[in-house]
Amino acid sequence: MEYRTLGGSGIQVSRYCLGAMMFGEFANPDHEDCVRICHAAFDGGVNFVDTADAYSRGESEEILAKAIADRRDRIVVATKCFFPMGRDPNQRGGSRRWIFEAVEGSLRRLGTDYIDLYQLHRLDPDTDPEETLSAMSDLVRQGKIRAYGTSATRAEQIVECQWIAERRGLVRMRSEQPPYSIFTRGIETAVLPTCRRYGVGTLVWSPLNGGWLAGRYTRGAPPPAESRAAKNFYIASWWDREREEVARKFDLLDALEIVAKDAGCSLTHLALAFTTEHPGVTSSILGPRTREQADDLLAGLELRLPAHVLDRIDEIVPPGTDVDFSNTAPLNPDLTDAAKRRRP
Repeated sequence: MEYRTLGGSGIQVSRYCLGAMMFGEFANPDHEDCVRICHAAFDGGVNFVDTADAYSRGESEEILAKAIADRRDRIVVATKCFFPMGRDPNQRGGSRRWIFEAVEGSLRRLGTDYIDLYQLHRLDPDTDPEETLSAMSDLVRQGKIRAYGTSATRAEQIVECQWIAERRGLVRMRSEQPPYSIFTRGIETAVLPTCRRYGVGTLVWSPLNGGWLAGRYTRGAPPPAESRAAKNFYIASWWDREREEVARKFDLLDALEIVAKDAGCSLTHLALAFTTEHPGVTSSILGPRTREQADDLLAGLELRLPAHVLDRIDEIVPPGTDVDFSNTAPLNPDLTDAAKRRRP
């Protein structure tokens, strides 16, 4: 397994990160099965795990606590806060009040006294970024977290956070977690170059584009019963085959299958390896739900793609292209909210 430095933090993390979003009642409620998945990944050289308090309302963190109990010092643990954890309007967001409360909950559920990487699941539009960065900085200084970062953040917001930290003497953010796949390459335009410039590591999510690049969906056939498409996971429009962008994916998959076959690998492994070849990517998140899925993903961890294969992928989906704009996250409110584009 190849290990890379997470931004300017000095923390060494594996080229692939085990994502735990599918652990718990949301997807896989069998704790023992989830622990076995974790141990298989650890045995394969993965030393990096990512979860969030919102995943199955904290159950994912509780499962990880069991998985890392006998090897905490060798595992880099990342978790997140922001999304609602209760009905109280203050049990969410990026305020100092909530961040301080949320981190204590995550520490308790994870069974640890420190978190290696604490991330804001989204920048809070209702909170001054300086307030959020100041809270994160205090947690670093208290020793409760080792580093902090953001998720689904635009390039200009990353620059603003760096500027605030420098001017206010705060600890700098060291990571960003954006979506990235062959079908979702928009971050190549500004986010990845910005992260490289400022020493921000990246752990990218959805490298299989919600199962599309695992070959789970075929023309003329309904999606598998347990698939994200069948459950309209995240945003229903992602799976609407009447939309031109979704229908186009089937044509692109036909072309990518040929590239994978010529490269002597599966489409799944081609897609995973692609995300780790960009110099701006530190680690790519694997999100298995079952042991079978985990074994398939883990079998391709050593694959590297030569330049001529990457060139063929670029010809099919050009650099910086988002095949389906709705797959980006979060959508830029300056583009999607009419009130921000029109005078009253």
